[in-house]
Amino acid sequence: MKKLNVVDLTELVKDFIQLEHKIMEMKGENTTLEIQLDETSRLLKISQNKEKQLIEERDGLLETVKGLQHTLQQQCDLRVENEGLKNASLQMKKENECQLKESSTHIQRMATEMKALQDQHQRELEDCVEETRRKLDAKDTELKVAHERNECALEEMRRQMRVKEKEMQSQIIKLQMEFGAKLARAQSMSTKSQPQTQSSAPRPQNIFKRKLQFIQEEKNKEIEALRQRVRELEQQSLHGLMDARLKRRKI
Repeated sequence: MKKLNVVDLTELVKDFIQLEHKIMEMKGENTTLEIQLDETSRLLKISQNKEKQLIEERDGLLETVKGLQHTLQQQCDLRVENEGLKNASLQMKKENECQLKESSTHIQRMATEMKALQDQHQRELEDCVEETRRKLDAKDTELKVAHERNECALEEMRRQMRVKEKEMQSQIIKLQMEFGAKLARAQSMSTKSQPQTQSSAPRPQNIFKRKLQFIQEEKNKEIEALRQRVRELEQQSLHGLMDARLKRRKI
């Protein structure tokens, strides 16, 4: 026969009660832990939401910081650029002042040179005017001499013309006398001639008339040529005097 194990019910009940009590405690603890877990989950969600908000705020602040950094960088760049422009402006101002001084010196030097050139030009102009006056005086004297010479030549030509006219008058009178004598002889001879001979031969008085007319025309041409020459010399002398007076007035 098998040996039966004796179970102590009292101890078993105690143990059972203790176990049940422990289970109740563990259930209570679990409930507490569940509550704590729920609270922790709720807090975790709150923390996550807050963390998300904080992350969004951080990102926004980072963007703002980046914008501020960019703005600051631009301002720094602008300050550097402004400083460079300021330095360049100061350098250009210095260069302009130097150029202004050089220009002023150059202008003064040019004014001095211009004054010297004006003085030289004035002296040369005065010398030129004096030389021109001297030449005009010499030309005036020369024109006066030429005028006097022309006057002498004109007087001589007038004298020659008067002589020619007298000679022509003498020749005309002589020819008229010869013509009258020859005409008288021809008339006396023509009365003795036959009528046919008179009609065929040219009359002597016509021949003498044409000859006398030809001589008068030649003498008139010579006298007219002399008169034309006298007028030309007078015009030349008058123009020379007028030109000399105009040049003297211009000076």
